[in-house]
Amino acid sequence: MTNPLAATLTPCDDHEGRWVLTMSRDLNHPPEKVWPWLVDPDKLRQWSPAIPDRPLDSMGAAHVQETSADPILDGEVLAVDPPRELIHRWGPDDTLRWRIEPTENGCRLTLEHSMADRGNASGNAGGWHICLDTLTLAVDGTPRGRVVGVDAMRHDWQSLNDGYAATLG
Repeated sequence: MTNPLAATLTPCDDHEGRWVLTMSRDLNHPPEKVWPWLVDPDKLRQWSPAIPDRPLDSMGAAHVQETSADPILDGEVLAVDPPRELIHRWGPDDTLRWRIEPTENGCRLTLEHSMADRGNASGNAGGWHICLDTLTLAVDGTPRGRVVGVDAMRHDWQSLNDGYAATLG
């Protein structure tokens, strides 16, 4: 759906050797329509790689899980500013910062995924690319269903991973 090379990877300024993968997607909807897709478990279940056990609309602990066969990860909502920003943690090593900015035709959704291991960046970018495509379809009213695990291979994850590996270095 979009350019698979639209991502950046930069060192995090926390001096802990972490990296920030940044990806953006323009959506043809106002921030208020997109916001619930970031915080409501029923909406997240339609596109997100991990589903929380509660709405992510308030600070505090949350558990997340990709599928019922996967381990439950401890998470935490660190900051919420509807409909502009959500920051939450998945497991011990990954922090996600979602920003929504109004545009002339809707909004720009930007993900900043902070990770400990730079080696995961291209795989994460390929996965997020598929998830953001799936989110775009869902918000547009043409959902295709959540794509996780081995299903991502049928949605061109390997070539996205390879393309992002070349782009991100």
